Amino acid sequence: MTGESRDDPVELIQQIAAGDREAFGRLYDRYAPLVFAFALRVVGQRHEAEDLLQEVFLQAWRQAATYRQARGTPEAWLSTITRSRAIDRLRSIRRREKSFVPIQGPSGVDPPGRVEGSGSESEARLDVHGVLSELPAIQRTVLELAYFEGLTQAEIAARLGEPLGTVKTRIRAGLERLRGLFGVKAGRGAS
Repeated sequence: MTGESRDDPVELIQQIAAGDREAFGRLYDRYAPLVFAFALRVVGQRHEAEDLLQEVFLQAWRQAATYRQARGTPEAWLSTITRSRAIDRLRSIRRREKSFVPIQGPSGVDPPGRVEGSGSESEARLDVHGVLSELPAIQRTVLELAYFEGLTQAEIAARLGEPLGTVKTRIRAGLERLRGLFGVKAGRGAS
């Protein structure tokens, strides 16, 4: 097995489905910075993003056999898992915050600033931002609202004053374009 095919993400997922822990480690090493940066952007808290990172890869381990290349790239598959888990996490946080009634007023303390992670996390964050910046503004806006703010398609339509069908079309078109852009980027990174 050559080094290039050994690290082909589709093959890694197939090997993971067969229980190969070494393949899982290679997939994790390759995509953890991207998943973490995406999770951090959505939830905004480092500890929440770290928890999500673990959950995403645990789910990837458990569901590797369900991955279908025809439905999207490994990046898109992991991003979808991350998005789903991050939205669930945001909704859970919002429910907790709504049910919490402080005895005293707010303390006035600013939330802690963002802590920059490792160079690979920063690089992954730049990759995500760079690819998003290549999308048309209307597609980028709906994807950011869906993925980074956790809004449903109906909530996006209401916020933008657009028909739901239009929002769905923009999201679908944006995701297809992202798949292509990530595919091109992955191809350049593999050389």
